[in-house]
Amino acid sequence: MIIKYIEKILSARVYDVAVETPLELAKNLTLRQHNKVWLKREDLQSVFSFKLRGAYNCIYQLSRKKTLKGVVAASAGNHAQGVALAASRLKIKATIVMPQTTPAIKVDAVKSYGAQVVLTGDTYDEACAYAYALAEQQQLDFIHPYDDPAVIAGQGTIGMEIYRQHADPIDAIFVPVGGGGLIAGIAMFSKYLRPETKVIGVEPEDAACMALALKKKRRAVLKHVGIFADGVAVKQAGKETYRIARNYVDEMITVNTDEICAAIKDIFDDTRSIMEPAGALAVAGVKKYSRCETLHDATLVAICSGANMNFDRLRHVAERAEIGEHREALFAVTIPEKPGSFRAFCKTIGKRGITEFNYRYADAKNAQVFTGVKLRGGQQEKQEILDRLQQKKYIVMDMTDNEMAKMHIRHIVGGHVGVAHEMQFDEVLYRFEFPERPGALLAFLTSIGRKWNISLFHYRNHGAAFGRVLVGLQVPLEEREALKQHLDTLAYSYWDETQNPAYQAFLAP
Repeated sequence: MIIKYIEKILSARVYDVAVETPLELAKNLTLRQHNKVWLKREDLQSVFSFKLRGAYNCIYQLSRKKTLKGVVAASAGNHAQGVALAASRLKIKATIVMPQTTPAIKVDAVKSYGAQVVLTGDTYDEACAYAYALAEQQQLDFIHPYDDPAVIAGQGTIGMEIYRQHADPIDAIFVPVGGGGLIAGIAMFSKYLRPETKVIGVEPEDAACMALALKKKRRAVLKHVGIFADGVAVKQAGKETYRIARNYVDEMITVNTDEICAAIKDIFDDTRSIMEPAGALAVAGVKKYSRCETLHDATLVAICSGANMNFDRLRHVAERAEIGEHREALFAVTIPEKPGSFRAFCKTIGKRGITEFNYRYADAKNAQVFTGVKLRGGQQEKQEILDRLQQKKYIVMDMTDNEMAKMHIRHIVGGHVGVAHEMQFDEVLYRFEFPERPGALLAFLTSIGRKWNISLFHYRNHGAAFGRVLVGLQVPLEEREALKQHLDTLAYSYWDETQNPAYQAFLAP
């Protein structure tokens, strides 16, 4: 199998549209990680992503075998642009099916290459199902984003370039993984030429379909796919890509949203370029792997796979980057409700930068404070602060890894609801994700229904394909099961946050 793929990679037709991107030493990352970190800059392609390599090679190979009536693809971004560009260069009609949640900037980019765009469904899976049906109905060739030998070979040319550009030994290559086309191509070329070099895949913790498949030794479908790194938000690894990965990929690691945001900042510091979340996955993997394996003086390559970032998302990235780099900690602290208590608390924190300080009067005895503290010593310094606060008899909770606290609570801290003892408030709290498009918020509120009163609501638009909302509902105990059954009928991902300590500390009745 590997020899045939090596031949396909060496003969892949990609340079009609792609350029050989540079392999650059990341000076700042190298100094901080105590390892030589090299960045393969696929964000410098004309469509700001590696995807045009596989798309063009696939369409070109098909065009050599037969006369194409046209091609169809399903994508929310980078693959769509790759197919549209390839079809334009080869003078072939292209239809791209995209979810209705796709940002206008990506839709316009696809249209600029002359492709017809069809917007349907809220997710990639819905768009893909429609694209398959359209291809069959109109006898068009479907261009798969990753699970096709010609696509895999096209992406594998990145591995070929890396070894041409770096003749000295490489300890490991870190590759972002969605469906697996990129890592499949790079892994086979790498293991054929330099079997001693590790090939390590990197996935988001909440979208780790390849890691799950390799662990279970079979392809599996994720029940829920995280939406932050939308370029790799895939429910199931490809059939062909999984077969290759199980034989040639050395290891899979996962990273969280904060670590991805920190990696975006790291790449910006070194290159002044802004990666999309999926594009920064490999660098996040380099940092985590170096830390966990205590690597020193190793040579590590990270694939910067794409830079199609919506400008609106930068605010969210900036908010989370400091936490991901362990340069900020978030605490919930109970302090006495009396004059001088704020001053005493700040004195305990010491001469450290305070990134935020949220408080509202709750009762006559105690006050709840939500605070962010700048760190210079990472996790060790955070633990020192926790120990110092506890020594001073403060009740303190570490909120740094509490997703609801970071996403919602820090923006809405306002004190507990004042409810008389004889009144029954019966509040439950849920966190939802819903497709972000015009009218989506109204549609969400309509679907929740009118049976239960909304007692708390927080929504922020992060410029992503999905909106995130925190909702408090007044639901008597005997109606809780009916509520859950109702929520299960909705097409929204949701989490019960009623017992979340951040809610109990700051907002619960």
